[in-house]
Amino acid sequence: MRIIAVILIATALLMPAAHAADAAFQQWLQDTWADAQALGVSRATFDAAVRDLEPDLTLPDLAIPGQPEQAPQQAEFVQTPGQYLREASFERLAARGKQLAVQYRDTLTRIEKQFGVPGNVVLAIWARETDYGGYTLPHDAIRTLATQGYVGKRKDFFRNEFLHALKMLQDGTPRTDMRSSWGGALGLTQFLPSEFYKYAVDFDGDGRADIWHSVPDALASAAKQLAGKGWRKGERWAYEVRAPQTADCSIGVPEITMPMREWLKRGFVPASGRKLSAAERALPASLLQPEGAYGPSFLTPKNYYVIKDYNFSDLYVLFVGHLSDRIAGARAFETPWSKNAQLKTGEVETMQQRLTALGLYRDKIDGKAGMLTRAALGAYQKNNGLKVDCWPTAAVLDHMRR
Repeated sequence: MRIIAVILIATALLMPAAHAADAAFQQWLQDTWADAQALGVSRATFDAAVRDLEPDLTLPDLAIPGQPEQAPQQAEFVQTPGQYLREASFERLAARGKQLAVQYRDTLTRIEKQFGVPGNVVLAIWARETDYGGYTLPHDAIRTLATQGYVGKRKDFFRNEFLHALKMLQDGTPRTDMRSSWGGALGLTQFLPSEFYKYAVDFDGDGRADIWHSVPDALASAAKQLAGKGWRKGERWAYEVRAPQTADCSIGVPEITMPMREWLKRGFVPASGRKLSAAERALPASLLQPEGAYGPSFLTPKNYYVIKDYNFSDLYVLFVGHLSDRIAGARAFETPWSKNAQLKTGEVETMQQRLTALGLYRDKIDGKAGMLTRAALGAYQKNNGLKVDCWPTAAVLDHMRR
């Protein structure tokens, strides 16, 4: 009896906090009603969507008071390039992509004609996002976006997405179709609700833009989004190159660009014997070395950053771009990825904090070894007489801690 009494007392002590949190979430939901109404959402649709809704506090990227932050566990941000860009994945997905390129040849031809985006590029996006529709998205978008809007790190951003998700329900999208990633992206090619309203296309002519079940609609919508973000027709997404021994990895940032011919003069050699046309040699491009001085190097023109605007991860862009090439018949990366280990997120955050204090890094502290972090690290290595390889290692971190 005494044990039961203790349990009951403990439960009673916890209940007020739980009720308070629930009440706060319900109040947050009700506070969105006026803005939802302004988007054309009826009270009946709103009430049905939020009825019995509770926050999903298991999601990553939340900022819950009193609890440690959960970093996103997307593979793009926690795996090394070699882990993420596996040859076996490219072989499997390229083989399937070639079959789909034949199956949807007419659709893909129309897409490229209308939007300027090659069919193999949108097929690669479809592959990366949902494995050509074979991957079932795990979350309810309404609950996910409400949670992120209520207690996520980017509350205003996700509140807007939540409102547009309600509008999608109002406009006839079944709740059963509203399955999403942890960030609320929907459909075969992963659209946020607000971007659905900007870019979704009825490409099969049935009167509805259906990014969930219609492959033509989903692929055309992805192409329209890339076009809307600035895709340049007839230009490649990137060029793999062999970097010279004298290459300075610390200049691998988007702000440093020069015509491709200037990179060639500096000793960068296109991989696989590729010969560049005069137009290609004139393209402005920047240097990308995902593993610093190790692994493959790339020269990245405008279209690279257009895909990056679709998904911010460089590894995502490399996956989609390279898979699109493989679907079109290209070979594997000429330079293999290295076996370098990846520091843990917290260790990269510590490195970013130190680089920020030294005035070398001016971006967000996120624990991701992106291009700006690698460039800042290269500058630190130069300033301290270390080997300049622009790759975060435990040895460099130890040096920073002295």
